[in-house]
Amino acid sequence: MLLGTVLVLLGLVLGGAGPASAHAALRSTDPGDGTVLQRAPRHVTLTFTESVGLRDDSFRVLDPEGHRVRTGEAGRADGGSDTARVALAGELGEGTYTVAWRVVSADSHPVSGAFTFSVGEPSATTASVDTGPTEDPLTATLHKIARYLSYLAAALLIGTAAFVALCRPPDPAPLRRPLLAGWWTLLGATVALLVLRAPYEAGAGPSAALDVTALGGTVATRPGALLLVRLALLVPAGLSLVRLTRGDRHLRRTPLATAVGAAPAVGLALTWAAAEHASAGIQVPVAMASSVLHLLATAVWLGGLVALLTTLPSSPDAATAARFSRTAFASVSVLAATGVYQSWRGLGSWPALTETTYGRLLLAKLAGVAALLAAAAVSRRWTTAWVAAGARAETAVPADVRERTPDPVGGPAGGPAGGPAGGPAGGPPARASEPSEPEPPTDVAAHRRGLRRSVLVEAVLAAVVLAITTVLTGTPPGRAAEEAARTAPAGGVLPASVTTVPFDIGASGRGTVQITLDPGRTGDNAVQAVVFGPDGSLAAVPELRLSFTLPDRAVGPITAELVDRGGYWSAHSLTLPLPGTWTMRTTVRVSETDQVSETRRIRIER
Repeated sequence: MLLGTVLVLLGLVLGGAGPASAHAALRSTDPGDGTVLQRAPRHVTLTFTESVGLRDDSFRVLDPEGHRVRTGEAGRADGGSDTARVALAGELGEGTYTVAWRVVSADSHPVSGAFTFSVGEPSATTASVDTGPTEDPLTATLHKIARYLSYLAAALLIGTAAFVALCRPPDPAPLRRPLLAGWWTLLGATVALLVLRAPYEAGAGPSAALDVTALGGTVATRPGALLLVRLALLVPAGLSLVRLTRGDRHLRRTPLATAVGAAPAVGLALTWAAAEHASAGIQVPVAMASSVLHLLATAVWLGGLVALLTTLPSSPDAATAARFSRTAFASVSVLAATGVYQSWRGLGSWPALTETTYGRLLLAKLAGVAALLAAAAVSRRWTTAWVAAGARAETAVPADVRERTPDPVGGPAGGPAGGPAGGPAGGPPARASEPSEPEPPTDVAAHRRGLRRSVLVEAVLAAVVLAITTVLTGTPPGRAAEEAARTAPAGGVLPASVTTVPFDIGASGRGTVQITLDPGRTGDNAVQAVVFGPDGSLAAVPELRLSFTLPDRAVGPITAELVDRGGYWSAHSLTLPLPGTWTMRTTVRVSETDQVSETRRIRIER
């Protein structure tokens, strides 16, 4: 069952999840994107929607010839944790400069981008800008696998330990295997996350994980320090497991033992809460406490289901199942309270529930939880029926019959069989019959089988919910996305809509056009389009045309009057009168005789 849960989880996550999204959205830049300054700036400053971590290579400033400009060390603007600033050493000459940046958002995901500004007047530039993915695909995949395995292992480890301590199964020996599996899997996944951290943040391949210097830099960051804390907490967690599963049942059931075992679990949960959405945004202390309780309740429920499935075939006990039913009900209550709060905190508004990826994933999770609660209700009824049937079976057998000692085989001593002590003639003395394990009444066995089937369904649904939850933690919250769009200033600092359109250049390969609409809503929009060649450098093309059509309303085409600004194309005003899903047609003339057209669907909000 554990292997099946792992396969379900990995299949759902790796098969259905797209590239991991960064959670810190860029709010503004100074200088602004595309602006022309009369005098060279002394600093470059970025402001984000949440706190960010800085790297040694957080800024690369390139001059018009593509040479790197000497800069100071990356720091903060006025001490703000949501800012990144670098000083420009020396006077900049005239022309267009490219700023490439890369930071780590508060929930440990890297985010990067680039923008341009000009001093004096715009110029053509040969600066090479990386337009590839923020993450190396192989490193990102390995990081996702390790991350999801760590979630699953934590649920198995904490939930099974809680099952032993709270539900008190008569024989905890069968649970040693899932406990060890959870402990070792969490250990391996955490080590993998630690060594992959540096290449994951840098967007490098997995081979960079062997760089000892980079690993030393990782442990100095907050995500790296939290992973080290998680490794350290696995030591007392392992000692608690030995304490729980050894033969001294009295020790295993004391409140002190339960409290001692709970401390590492709370600490482990904190290492996740401090590295994800709860650590940034509004009401951080309350969000951290809610996140810890949510993770622990999830683990107690999901891990407890696996533990119950493990004990039902080997040592079925109705009292244990009844205690788990009560524990699961308490877990559901905690999940409901913390889930409502976290949903409100992450969404920010009702429209975000359907208009953002975060909101749609949240709806999917709610549907999964509803199905899970229905399965849990069925399990609860089977448990109640099993307990009641067991009680009826116990009272149906008279006390004198239950306490009667079995007679020796062959009758009483000296019986008519003629042998010594009533044994067969000429044979050895007969031995008293061993009391055999009584067969459970038919209704008791039926209820137990029904409970096992319903718990199996419940465990599979719980794995699905956990899969959606892990994808949800890798998706930008709706509140942050809305805030970034709402605070985007007019004038091109941060476009609310960015679309990358690839196109063929024939034998030379494929280029891309990055098209930005500011603010990406109904009404007047500023348009900027940058053409990149196959090598990622800025490319000059003879002509670039852009038009927009709204098929549902039979509006368009509306043409953007793009002007070549020397390095990029722009239109100061494009009016899109209605909200909806528009079709954007991009036509790139790559030579005097050849051109290529591509279409993309973009969403324009009111």
